[in-house]
Amino acid sequence: MQYVDVAGIGSGISRFGLGCMRFPKDESEAIEMVRYAIDHGVNYLDTAYVYKDSEAILCKALQGGYRERIKLASKAPMWNIEEHDDFETYLDIQLKRLNTDYLDVYLLHNLYGHNLEKVKRYEGFAFLEDMQKKGKIGAKGFSMHNTLDAFKETIDAHEWDMAQIQLNILDVETQAGLEGLIYGAAKGVAMVVMEPLRGGGLVSSMPPAVTRLLEAYPEKRSIVEWAFRWLYDKPEASIILSGTSSLEQLKDNLRIFDDARAGCMNAADQDLIVQLRKAYEAQHVIDCTECDYCMPCSQGVAIPDILKLYNNLKLLNDPFGEKLVYTDSLYNRSHGADKCIECGECEDVCPQDLKIIEALKTAHEALIMPQRVLTSFASDRDRSG
Repeated sequence: MQYVDVAGIGSGISRFGLGCMRFPKDESEAIEMVRYAIDHGVNYLDTAYVYKDSEAILCKALQGGYRERIKLASKAPMWNIEEHDDFETYLDIQLKRLNTDYLDVYLLHNLYGHNLEKVKRYEGFAFLEDMQKKGKIGAKGFSMHNTLDAFKETIDAHEWDMAQIQLNILDVETQAGLEGLIYGAAKGVAMVVMEPLRGGGLVSSMPPAVTRLLEAYPEKRSIVEWAFRWLYDKPEASIILSGTSSLEQLKDNLRIFDDARAGCMNAADQDLIVQLRKAYEAQHVIDCTECDYCMPCSQGVAIPDILKLYNNLKLLNDPFGEKLVYTDSLYNRSHGADKCIECGECEDVCPQDLKIIEALKTAHEALIMPQRVLTSFASDRDRSG
């Protein structure tokens, strides 16, 4: 594991940070994974109030001296803030959930537009400074999924210690992008990268053209390794988060970060990344990272699942399988896109600012399988056992 000094947080911080949004469903497995990460050198953990059960699981995982070995970051639920006192109320709830007296880093979650106006209206900056004085938080920061202009407006609005942005080989010029990373670092703000694998989409929706490029390149690395390598090549990226959902994934990430040094990419490597990006972008997929902010849908629409199936339909060589899953498992069980009433609630909370209503219509048209075809397939499947 490679370590860096991070202003406002301390020295010896692991460049690999464990993102705690996508824990395994089994709690004991999640606890084992967290402790394995810490035992193998990871000392930065990132969670949030809205990550389902994450803080409660971390509370258990960090018992027995593990809390003292790491830097713990969590995020304020900006959607719930309606007055100044709400800031500390929710922070206290989080501290209780995590069974700790303080957070090493506290971020205002998804801070842009309406949420930034809330911070200004309800004196959120003063709250952060008061909590630092009380010893409830260490570094103060924000996370966001929005445009470069919105990022610059937010980072210029306060003297932040940290900013957390989405960045990967596909998002070079979207959201804050590479320019935002450099802009924030130049201001002395510790820059943390999230979604390095686009919510796993770089792996699960890898087009054949990407496979061919990787196989032809002299240096053999997986798309996961190239994606991380492209990020940790950049000294401006202090910490790179990965939300592993299995111990196997974690072990592979730790292997990759065993030599995570800035400046490791040569010109040919950089050109490979450009070619990989072009291969992905040629597929015209929907940029959903499966963060689940849009869920639950009031009408039962399985939004992330549908968008993932559509992406896979466009990227993979088994379109029949995607259509079968959608029609049989979602549409026929009243979780299809046809149930959407276009209320817009999902779009209001989407950190990627996706036009979800239109995306669901597009996905439904592409994925729906005629019932006669499904019935025929089901009969063949039953006969074959």
